[in-house]
Amino acid sequence: MARQQRAIRTRRIFLEAAAEVFDEHGYDAATIAAILERAGLTRGALYFHFTSKEELARGVLEEAVTSDGVSPQTFKLQEWVDIALMLAYRLPREPMLSASIRLSVDPRARTLFGTRWPDWISLGATLLAEAKERGELLPHVDPAATSRLLVGAWTGVQLVTESMAEPPDLVSEISALFELILPTAVVPGVLARLDTSPHRPERIMEENRVAAAS
Repeated sequence: MARQQRAIRTRRIFLEAAAEVFDEHGYDAATIAAILERAGLTRGALYFHFTSKEELARGVLEEAVTSDGVSPQTFKLQEWVDIALMLAYRLPREPMLSASIRLSVDPRARTLFGTRWPDWISLGATLLAEAKERGELLPHVDPAATSRLLVGAWTGVQLVTESMAEPPDLVSEISALFELILPTAVVPGVLARLDTSPHRPERIMEENRVAAAS
């Protein structure tokens, strides 16, 4: 069991090192040598887990789609909002997520590996379909199309924000995005009870800390 845990930990170290290098330099400029230096481990240890830079990139992308930190809510729409806000909150703090987005918009990497956007769209569409069944969405709303548009808008907001000389806070930008789109899609009684505040991720984190301590 100790050997298995050590192997899992070593694999994670390599993924995190690769994510940092991909995020800083892009896929083409990233080298195995740079990843090894960042990880502080041997080439033999790397090739035990990954046979190539391509496998490392695939591993980083596979780690990208997650609803970690988001707990069940009264409204499925709140869970949908929470995932998007939490992703914006975590992105600058977690190179794995940041690298996955850089790989997804890198033409070379996208050609080789595709993207995780279909998985994000699927996750959102599932939540929105449940929300519609519960009567949270207006009748005209198509869950799959709405999820696809939000993923596109979220990615666009992130890329534009990142490119600015003085980048605004991404969580605040995504909060503003929801303020624009939700009134056209959500039943008024539900809309009034959704929390789209840019402070929402910090509250979620605090709730999770309290729950873990209890």
